[in-house]
Amino acid sequence: MNLHKSVLKKSATAIIVLFLVACASTKKESRIVADFNPDWNFKLGDHPTAIQANFDANDWRILDLPHDWSIEGAFSKDHPTKPQQGALPAGMGWYRKSFTLPESAKNKSIAVEFDGVFCNSEVWINGNYLGKRPFGYISFSYDLTKYLNFGNQKNYIAVKVDNDAQPSSRWYTGSGIYRNVRLVTTDKLHVAHWGTVVTTPEVSKGKATVDYNVSIQNDSDLPKEFKVVTNILDANNRSVAQLESTGKIGANTILEKGQKFEVKNPKLWDTENPNLYKVVTKIYEKSTLVDNYETPLGFRYFAFDAEKGFSLNGVPTKLLGVCLHHDNGALGAVANFHAIKRKLTIMKEMGVNAIRTSHNPPSLELLQLCDEMGLIVQDEVFDVWKKKKVTNDYHKYWDEWHKRDLEDFIKRDRNHPSVMMWSIGNEIREQFDSTGVRITRELAQIVKSLDKTRPVTSALTENVPEKNFIYQSGALDLLGFNYKHADYATFPERFKGQKIIASESVSAYETRGRYDMPTDSIRFWPKKYGETFDGNPDLTVTAFDNIASYWGTTHEENWKAAKKYDFIAGTFVWTGFDYIGEPDPYPYPARSSYFGIVDLAGFPKDVYYMYQSEWSNKTVLHLLPHWNWKAGQMIDVWAYYNNADEVELFLNGKSLGSKAKKGDELHIAWKVPFEAGTLKAISRKDGKIVKETEIHTAGEATKIDLKSDKTSIKNDGYDLAYVTVSLQDKNGNSLPTADNLINFKVSGGAKIVGVDNGYQASLEPFKADYRKLYNGKCVVILQSNKKAENITLEATTAGNISLETVSIKVE
Repeated sequence: MNLHKSVLKKSATAIIVLFLVACASTKKESRIVADFNPDWNFKLGDHPTAIQANFDANDWRILDLPHDWSIEGAFSKDHPTKPQQGALPAGMGWYRKSFTLPESAKNKSIAVEFDGVFCNSEVWINGNYLGKRPFGYISFSYDLTKYLNFGNQKNYIAVKVDNDAQPSSRWYTGSGIYRNVRLVTTDKLHVAHWGTVVTTPEVSKGKATVDYNVSIQNDSDLPKEFKVVTNILDANNRSVAQLESTGKIGANTILEKGQKFEVKNPKLWDTENPNLYKVVTKIYEKSTLVDNYETPLGFRYFAFDAEKGFSLNGVPTKLLGVCLHHDNGALGAVANFHAIKRKLTIMKEMGVNAIRTSHNPPSLELLQLCDEMGLIVQDEVFDVWKKKKVTNDYHKYWDEWHKRDLEDFIKRDRNHPSVMMWSIGNEIREQFDSTGVRITRELAQIVKSLDKTRPVTSALTENVPEKNFIYQSGALDLLGFNYKHADYATFPERFKGQKIIASESVSAYETRGRYDMPTDSIRFWPKKYGETFDGNPDLTVTAFDNIASYWGTTHEENWKAAKKYDFIAGTFVWTGFDYIGEPDPYPYPARSSYFGIVDLAGFPKDVYYMYQSEWSNKTVLHLLPHWNWKAGQMIDVWAYYNNADEVELFLNGKSLGSKAKKGDELHIAWKVPFEAGTLKAISRKDGKIVKETEIHTAGEATKIDLKSDKTSIKNDGYDLAYVTVSLQDKNGNSLPTADNLINFKVSGGAKIVGVDNGYQASLEPFKADYRKLYNGKCVVILQSNKKAENITLEATTAGNISLETVSIKVE
């Protein structure tokens, strides 16, 4: 089943509906993956007696997972998380859930799977301790079988989450069971957890070979005879290859079985046509089907070259990437399939073809979507090794946990065709001493023991070879460098024969809709570490691309360098989206980042269109800034464009002249005295019009404009609709600087789960039914509440502006 599907919510005591239906219907339903998200009890604080069956949880909240309690809190400079982690609360909390299982489940193996808990999770079932996982981003599973009750007797699962020791990170982490949870029921004879490995040693348009290994687990006390039937299915569920194997397995044993296939004329996976297959494995005991397991498969081949960069399926391809943190804006750390899809869709439409999962294992949903959407992934696991960056980060658990966490990370993700690089660290401090040699070799060996098909990389900051001990280990297949764009020309000499990628770049600052002039120089806020700088009193940064961090550069300067050199395999811009935490360059009340190409609410900043003009095949003509200024004020007007020779600018019908990009320029600019009316641009190629764009001076607000990104949602408790809110004048022009407070009311099959406006220093809560517009916009996020009723969202504001509504169907 899909990870984002839901079972029916009944009460605080969950019945595993999918299991009951399956057992009642047919023996062919051999593997039951039940949504375990609904109906948990939750309470902040430490409640160790919650593991007991007779514990009274009547005063605990009832909620559905995934859940992030930090995002529900109020901002405060006094929180120990500090602004670097979003100035939101952390602490400790407990989750508890009761459920029943039918008598028919007694002879099954039953496990609970957690996709991610931040952090230091400990789990009990019916008072029995199952274990601890400190790393907040790792996925894990526990076997519940020997502790379970069946029939009418309830089971009680309790989860302690301890994010109290702060600071625990350099960015916002969230707190709680913030990713999905499943209950997996199988026969005693089944495919083991993460028990398949699929690789494609040879791939061409004519044929592909497939090596497939499946780990078969026998939890019974008796040996078993089995048959494995494996089918490779295309996107239309048609079999393109099939094999059968038989064997014997001992009691309480795991046995690996290998199979080899040949597929003729495979449809290759690439960024434009991400053709997907799947491997379906059926396990039979005698003639009875006892397990049915699916593994994703994509046919593609790729290479990194020291001179030519990256190629995919033999085609030279520059990796046009962004770094993404795991938070989903106003939803916090909650891993919602629809929120992640929206984020990736916005990136894909900009021209992005690659994602770096900075700086931790991503959600399963992100990898599933990258497979489906054609996004190449640099899958990253650690931000620190043994040397800390903040007091309570992962370094505390390194010695005991890094091997297991790295192994689990590779095992979980290695079958995704979108994953093409393993990053074992980001800006690791062991670069600067000899321990970096030993640890790098150890980590690379662990990766290679589980997957030899992808290069191992690490995001490095030191580009002087004799100073970089991670590089000196010789264990990296691909050198990742963060920033250093001005030194690219020297890399082939410094790192002879090495394959190189810009693993992190830019770190420019912008606030959506803020425009400061003049724009003729690049500035660094600050020029170097610890210096003061002349910022804006309202803690904003101009959206013209001319202000950057001292360690980085502007978007334009970085891209000009990255595209100039073929040996630079690609670039991962810091970052695709603003994220909560790291509010450089400002202090509190700034509480989220300024680095994003898109703001925290999901609204593109202007530089988005520079990338779109360079990275995509869309025809672009984008003007900035808006056109509401004081009469006579001198305004810098920029245009990003492509597919044209020149752009002519008009103000109220009068030509202000044509301009064209020269050399490696990425935009053109005019200085225009402001005059209210219409600013119009026309791009032309060979004298013919390619595209026209207009910006109008907006008058007084007359109405609220509501635009939903969906006309319908499913009533599954997960689906989301993002509604963009703005004010318009009588002519339908949006007011670009409006800051009105908008109040919301929703009825029918949805609830409000988040509001935001993208302003990095706003202290308004993310969980509310109101929000101020910021530079003319805000967003309200609606989520299915499982009612099969059509949704109406109402929006009101003060003054002579009438109530506005938007309707969304529920399916």
